[in-house]
Amino acid sequence: MSNQSMSNMNSLKHKAQIIVFRSAVFGLLIIIGCVKDVDYKTPETICSTNLLANASYKEVKDLYIDRTIQIQQDLVIEGYVISSDKSGNFFGVLYFQDSPTDPSHGFQIELDVRDTHLFYPVGSKILIALKGLYLGKSKGVYKLGGQFTSFGNVSVGRLPASVVDQHLFLSCEEAVTIVPQTIDVGDLKESYTSTLVRLEGLEIREDQVGLPFANAKEATKRSLVDCLDQELILLNSGYADFQADKLPNLNGSISGVLVKENNTYLLAVRELEDINFTEERCADVVNEFTSTRIFISELADPNNNPEGRFVELYNADSQPLILNGWRLLRYTNANLEVSSTIDLSEFTVGGESTLVISPNAASFEAIYGFPPDLGVGKNSPADSNGDDNFQLVDPFGTVIDSFGVIGEDGSGTNHEFEDGKAIRNPNIVQANPEFTFGEWTIYNDSGENGTINLPQDAPEDFSPGIR
Repeated sequence: MSNQSMSNMNSLKHKAQIIVFRSAVFGLLIIIGCVKDVDYKTPETICSTNLLANASYKEVKDLYIDRTIQIQQDLVIEGYVISSDKSGNFFGVLYFQDSPTDPSHGFQIELDVRDTHLFYPVGSKILIALKGLYLGKSKGVYKLGGQFTSFGNVSVGRLPASVVDQHLFLSCEEAVTIVPQTIDVGDLKESYTSTLVRLEGLEIREDQVGLPFANAKEATKRSLVDCLDQELILLNSGYADFQADKLPNLNGSISGVLVKENNTYLLAVRELEDINFTEERCADVVNEFTSTRIFISELADPNNNPEGRFVELYNADSQPLILNGWRLLRYTNANLEVSSTIDLSEFTVGGESTLVISPNAASFEAIYGFPPDLGVGKNSPADSNGDDNFQLVDPFGTVIDSFGVIGEDGSGTNHEFEDGKAIRNPNIVQANPEFTFGEWTIYNDSGENGTINLPQDAPEDFSPGIR
C-alpha cells in the first residue's frame, strides 16, 4: 500500500474517531440531563480546522424555490452562534449569523440535541456542512435541519443527534463578542431576522406589567412598546428558567434574537441579563387634541349633479391638527337625533389647509379633476341635499362648530343650501358652536331673505380644497 493511501486511511480513521467520540458525548449529555443532582464538568468539544466555507448565506437561501429541498451540493457556510438554550428560552434550535458585528444575514438550524450551549457557546464560530441537510421556509423564515414528513408534505424538522456531528463543526478559533445591531422598532425588516439585535427605549405594555414572562409550559407572547406606541412581541418559553418571574415596570434596552412569523416580528431573549430596564416609563402619549381653529368652511349641493356634493373643513392654524377622535355629525331635516356620522380619526389637517369629504370619491374626481381627501358613502354627512344641520365635535365630546339649527328643517330658512352651497366668509378664522348667519354666504333655490337665491352648478361654481 502506498504512503498516500495509508495517509488517507489514517485521516478517515481519525475523523471516524471524532464522530464516535462526539456522538458518545451527546448521548451522555442527554442521559445526564434526565438525572438530578449529578456533578459533571462541561465536556470538551472537539474543534475542526479542516473545513472551509465555500458559500454565502444568500447563495444557500437562493436554493429554496417554493418547497423544501434536500441540499445535494458540497456546500459549507460558517457563522457565529448568537442563541443559547442555557436558560431554556430556546430549545431544539441554534441561531447563527454571518458576522459578529453588522451581519448581513442570519440563519437557524433545527437540532434534536439538548444543552447545545455547552458545545456551541455564544460567540463561537461554527461551520455547517450542508450536503444532506434540508432547506425550507416556514412562516417567512429560512431553516436548515432534518426531514419532517406530515401527510406526504416534507418540511424541515430537527436534525437527529446521531448525525449532528456530520454537519455541525466547531471552529478552533476563540469565541468572540457578538455586538448586537441597534435598531428601532419602526425600522424592523427581514434582513434582521435570525440575528442578534438591541432595541432601546422599550417597556412592557402597561396592562401586562407584573404578569409572569410566560404561562407555565406554554409559549407566550408579551408586548413591548416604545414611547410612540410602536409594538414588538416578546416571545417567551413556558419552560424557561425565568418563566415565573414578573415582567418589569421600567423602560430601557433589550437584546435578543429577532424572529418572524409571517408579517409579525418577535424578539426572544437568551437570559434575563439581556433586559436592562432601569429608566422611567414613557409619559402617556397624547394623540387627542381640541382646537377652535378648525371649522366647516364649505357645504355643497350642486344644482346640476348631486354626485358633486361635498363637505370641506379648514384648519386656520399654522400647525397641523391630528383629528383622532373628531367626528362630523349630520342631523337630517328637523331631526333632533344624529342621522349619520363621519369618524375623522385617521386624518391630520395641515396648517392653513383643508380636508375635503365626498360621498362618492370616483364621481367627485370625475367632476372636479382630483380625488377628495376622504370618500365616505351615500346618506353620510357629506351627502346632504341642502336642508340639513351639522356639528363638528372634538375628541372630548365638545361641539366645536355648527351649521344650521338642530331640530329645524333648513328648507326656506337662512341655512338652506339646496341646489347651491354655503361658504364660510374669508374673515372667519375660528369655529363657532352656535350657527351665526353673518359668518356665511349661502346660495340656494328658495332660501330666506339674506341668502342668495341662485342655484350653483358643478364644477364651475365650486372650489373644493381652496379657502
